Amino acid sequence: MSSIEMFQRLTSEAMQLRGRRDDFMRQATTGMKAERIGDLAPDIPRAVSLRGEIGRREVYGRAMDQALGRTMVMQDSLNRMTEIAREFRTKAATRITAGDPGSLMTVQSDARAALTELAHLLNTRHAGEYLFGGSDLGRPPIPNPEGLATGQMAQDIAAQVAALPTQGVAATVDATRGIAQSNVAGITPFSDFITADALLPPEEQEPRRGVPAAEGQVIGYGIIAGRNAAATSSGETTGSWARDLMRNLMSLAALTPEQMTDRTTFDSFIGTLRDGLSSAELALGEEAGALGLVEARMEATQRRHDNLSTALGQQLSDIEEVDVADVLTRMQATRTALEASYRAIGALGELTLANFLR
Repeated sequence: MSSIEMFQRLTSEAMQLRGRRDDFMRQATTGMKAERIGDLAPDIPRAVSLRGEIGRREVYGRAMDQALGRTMVMQDSLNRMTEIAREFRTKAATRITAGDPGSLMTVQSDARAALTELAHLLNTRHAGEYLFGGSDLGRPPIPNPEGLATGQMAQDIAAQVAALPTQGVAATVDATRGIAQSNVAGITPFSDFITADALLPPEEQEPRRGVPAAEGQVIGYGIIAGRNAAATSSGETTGSWARDLMRNLMSLAALTPEQMTDRTTFDSFIGTLRDGLSSAELALGEEAGALGLVEARMEATQRRHDNLSTALGQQLSDIEEVDVADVLTRMQATRTALEASYRAIGALGELTLANFLR
């Protein structure tokens, strides 16, 4: 082999070593095997698949986070509505039964205030969305919360309660139940959207709002004002804990001291109100408990996605990332070989020049 051929070979090897050294330096700096995914052949299809799967699970996880934020706020509202039902069942109704006309005036005032609070609880918002409005996220389920205690539903119930002495307990109870169940515009306090949905057959009504948990799997958590989600109301009920609360609070607010003179009729009617509030309280507790189970399911699903994302991320790391310690060792070995190559090229150059001068 001539000196020129030897020089060309050494120069070519030096260039390869320099390229390898530069690649090791980049890997040591970035921690990645390649700058472009196209340089990872033949592992490109698997890397793309792993990235896609990790991305999907991250989307599911973020959706769970958002849904859990909503359910936490919903639970607070459900708990407060349960307290309202319990308060008027155990305290207000008991005070009225004691026969003190002055206590009735206090209960009436408290019931009107509770109706306004109830309306605002059903209008609870989170991140700009009404939580009890179904898919109608931008409009309140109760369009006029401040007017709930004096609206048409309250007026119609008050008219029936006023007729209690003449029409009797059974007829009054049936009449107030029918008013509370009404979906007639102008009587119902609920939004046009909720009212229109309530008029549909059950199988055509809007399903609960849900969060995607996996491909083809949705976890339902939404509650639409005016109808139960997971709870089943029983006893003296309209079939809806929200309507039960409204009906019985409106009835309490409509009682008059004069009606207390007929103790038998009055006490019997108060008993039905207590039963109605009890039904609302029990259904609200069932609703909150069912929502708690949904939250636990979402949290478990979220943990599963997190664990799988971690495992998939490790597989992707094995494809795309380098062992920095190993790269540093190999880079040092390459640098040593490159320096030796430079010395060999230099020695060959001196030898060639000496031969030339001889």
